[in-house]
Amino acid sequence: MIWINQFRICNKCKAINSKSLISKLKELDDSAEIIIGCQNFCGIGRNKNFVIMNHIPIIADSEDELIEKIKTNLKV
Repeated sequence: MIWINQFRICNKCKAINSKSLISKLKELDDSAEIIIGCQNFCGIGRNKNFVIMNHIPIIADSEDELIEKIKTNLKV
């Protein structure tokens, strides 16, 4: 069985730069499925960066910190 990582990001939350984040996620795993749209994390997304990776929310104060957290949880 081949595992494909899934990233869900919001393109409406004010704390998230979706273009930058998408680019960095593709660098980490270019075969991952990236789903863009409202994730119903509006309260968190107002002040913090987040991504839902493989159905698990990952939250950080900055985009760089978020990427580091994703790296530790990434399934290859």
